[in-house]
Amino acid sequence: MPFTPQEVEAHLEKLEGWELEEGRWIVRKYSFSNFMKGIAFVDEVATISEAFNHHPFITIDHKTVTLRLTSWESGGITAVDIKEAQQYNEAFVKSSAVDR
Repeated sequence: MPFTPQEVEAHLEKLEGWELEEGRWIVRKYSFSNFMKGIAFVDEVATISEAFNHHPFITIDHKTVTLRLTSWESGGITAVDIKEAQQYNEAFVKSSAVDR
């Protein structure tokens, strides 16, 4: 069952960098110091996505990776999208720590 718009906003307040787009997606852009670090992050995103059996739309623009999540079958943003976004953020933090 999808979250209400108010529930989505409440969850997004706790998810660093994520925003609601067009009322049906949660979206975050991640920036990296170089192209290959972004590609390594996308590989980690793929592993996380496979574990959830729930896959984001991924756009790679040189050193920026944009992820978009929604649950088509449920008609909106669900707990799966929020949990997955949290794991993507954790993966980004880990990759950023290596980047220093």
